[in-house]
Amino acid sequence: MPTSPLSSAQEARRRVARDLESVRLDAGLNKRELAARCGWHESKSSRIEGARTAPSDDDIRVWCRACGVPDRAADIIAANRSAGSMYVQWRKRHGSGMRQAQEGALPRYESTSAFRIYCSNVMPGVLQTPGYATELMSLITEFQGTPNDVETAVQARMERSKALHQAGHTFAILLEQSVLYYQPGKPETMAGQLGWLLEAMSLPAVALGVVPWSAKRAVWPLEAFYVFDDRLVVTETLTAEINVQQPGEISDYLRAFTELSKAAVYGASARALVTAAINSIG
Repeated sequence: MPTSPLSSAQEARRRVARDLESVRLDAGLNKRELAARCGWHESKSSRIEGARTAPSDDDIRVWCRACGVPDRAADIIAANRSAGSMYVQWRKRHGSGMRQAQEGALPRYESTSAFRIYCSNVMPGVLQTPGYATELMSLITEFQGTPNDVETAVQARMERSKALHQAGHTFAILLEQSVLYYQPGKPETMAGQLGWLLEAMSLPAVALGVVPWSAKRAVWPLEAFYVFDDRLVVTETLTAEINVQQPGEISDYLRAFTELSKAAVYGASARALVTAAINSIG
């Protein structure tokens, strides 16, 4: 079953730290000598080698130059940037509001052919109505304490939905039944969202399953994850977006998706669950 994506991000950080440690050892320097050459305190070298502090691009350049191998810097910088992109805190990503993050995700949706999406908490963005997205993003913005640009962020999110109607894209989507009942705002907004969900289930590109509460499961409910063409998995925690690119971990998520698919219901049975959720809205 899926390993922690956070552990993958941490391991990527440790690999960068080990590369820098090897550069220092190959140069025959101890941490104090390296620090003296770099012009910083010895504790900084220790924090970087211990993967407790992420080095900047300049830190890596200075480190490699101090060790007599400035040509090593480019590769280590690339690895460090990759590690940094694996774990991105929401407050950092949404530092200027949510619109920029939504626009930044659009090329990923445009370039992906096969989507596998599993959600256990909220409707996946690609299926959200403007009303549902507005209420959900407003809650997130308030919780994170980031600038409120929800109106333009929702417009950017709606751009993703165009892929549902464009050739060359397929969407295999799994929802836990609880998603049909979690309301981020007004009951009428949720009713509209569920009504659109029924329509979306008829789209040629969409195969949507619902995992009932009563399903016999081989996999426990997980945090939402999105698989893009078997090359990238994006999972979202309370505090961060985590990007998984290790083939072994991607395989774990694909296996989990397959097992969850076996527990899901489709077609008329899934529609019945959505209709029951609509009827429960008071």
